[in-house]
Amino acid sequence: MSLARAAQRRLARARKTQRSAPVLSQLAEVAPVGMLVTGLEGRVRYLNPAFTRLLGHRLDVAAPLDGFGLFHPDDTGAARQHLERLARGETARYRGEHRLANANGHPIWVMLAASLARDAEDRPDCLIIQVTSIELQKRAEEALAYSESRWNFALESARQGVWDHDIVKDTMFYSRMWRMMRAIPPDEAIGKDYQEQWLARIHPDDRAHIMANLHRQDAGDETLDALEYRELTRDGRYIWILSRGRPVEWDEHGNPIRTLGTDTDITHLKAIEHELSAEKERLRVTLEAMADGMIATDAKGCVTFINAAAERLIGYRDAQARGISVDAIFPVRQAGSGQVAQCPARLCLEEGRTVAVEDELVLVGQDGVHRDIRCSASPVISGGRIEGSVLVFQDVTQSRALQRQLAHSASHDALTGLPNRAAFDRALSAAIVSAKSRGRRHCLLYIDLDRFKPVNDTAGHAAGDALLKQVAQTIRGVCREHDFAARIGGDEFAVLLEDCPLANGMVVAEKIVRAIGALVFSWVGRDYRIGASVGVTAITDQPASALGFMGEADAACYAAKDKGRGTAASYAQIAARPEQ
Repeated sequence: MSLARAAQRRLARARKTQRSAPVLSQLAEVAPVGMLVTGLEGRVRYLNPAFTRLLGHRLDVAAPLDGFGLFHPDDTGAARQHLERLARGETARYRGEHRLANANGHPIWVMLAASLARDAEDRPDCLIIQVTSIELQKRAEEALAYSESRWNFALESARQGVWDHDIVKDTMFYSRMWRMMRAIPPDEAIGKDYQEQWLARIHPDDRAHIMANLHRQDAGDETLDALEYRELTRDGRYIWILSRGRPVEWDEHGNPIRTLGTDTDITHLKAIEHELSAEKERLRVTLEAMADGMIATDAKGCVTFINAAAERLIGYRDAQARGISVDAIFPVRQAGSGQVAQCPARLCLEEGRTVAVEDELVLVGQDGVHRDIRCSASPVISGGRIEGSVLVFQDVTQSRALQRQLAHSASHDALTGLPNRAAFDRALSAAIVSAKSRGRRHCLLYIDLDRFKPVNDTAGHAAGDALLKQVAQTIRGVCREHDFAARIGGDEFAVLLEDCPLANGMVVAEKIVRAIGALVFSWVGRDYRIGASVGVTAITDQPASALGFMGEADAACYAAKDKGRGTAASYAQIAARPEQ
């Protein structure tokens, strides 16, 4: 595996992870190798600090940077041609030596390694480019033409070992730095078995790759970038070597007869690559272990990653969701109205801020299941620009159901299921306010059961409870759907008839009297009959007496009992009687 290929893969992984997990981008930020990412048209999307230190260029939103235009004028044509081939997908990677112009216009020699990155649907997405300064190497090559001693000094200063293979004589020369890298004494003789010794030092896992490609290096194969492998030093350590070489002399038939090259110790680069890989794996394990669902998007709101918890909740697999708009895989509605709500991830991208949803939202999964959720979305900002978003959400269906159950229990009678006295008082207060402020007219019915106590005393409390349930259902069945019927005491009930004239209220009261009177309650082989007395009063802007509306209804109920029970009476009728 070549340094360029490994570095490109490392940068691609780090760049993708940067959008969903900024911690990986921090590692890329401290990498010693200059890295940049361009669009297929050449516009620079990202460059790391090492690239800035090397060439001085920075990203500027106001003045976009053309990655294809960074080359020295003498190199622009060939370099652009190679990169454009990459962008068209005609080749997967490119490696070559070029001069780049720094921010001041001065040329700098670099080893450029570029590869084409594809999206989840295998479409060309961007170019990942690594640049390593080879100024020292170029100076060394110039020094080689000037004098042997300066050539050696320059290479050693760059800590690059030189090897020189005479193919005709089958001899090998190793420079002093080459030997120092491997802890081989500088005066140790090189025997004819130099290649066998060298191959014996190569890590067993890398040996087959080297053997399959060594002849290509000797032959000057232009498609071979470099050889990358692990080699055992004399002091028992394995170091990573990047070996670059090419023929420098040919015979009259064009066959290479001498190959010259350099070896570079890239162990520290491999350590960074391993650290990035380990950090990515730790992040992956962490995300997979999360109980909360997580969705990461790019700056356009297209999904780049979802974790296992999100897969279970939304019904999409990670591979299916990648590239799809987050609105499509995360449809949410308002819990109360059922109206479509805006996706929090989209909202945070539009407003550039963290969005914490306080209102109740319902997530509609791909399987059609509705789940109550709580969620928040935060933008991922890099270099002052929004690069994407991260949406975290929880399934709170059970907890919200429990909350609703507790709220229902607090406001409803446990036996009959009707609203309790506290809930009725709140409803009555609201009705009074509407009558005073908006001139609405309502009716209040106070219901007291007749002959209930004998049932409770003779048949027992269980029978009394069962009878009260039947009475509650009977009252509820007579009323309109929006009327408010409640149990306010042991055998006492009340009904609020909204926007109902007194005459209509009396009609409803008489229906309730007849319905309860018609009940035949059977318990342990015995039938029981009860009745009901109902008092009715009109709720207007002011009570008709100092008793208040509830007092007036209660007084009317007692008047109904005085008439012989099993009847209804209105407070207006009582107030209109002449005093006896």
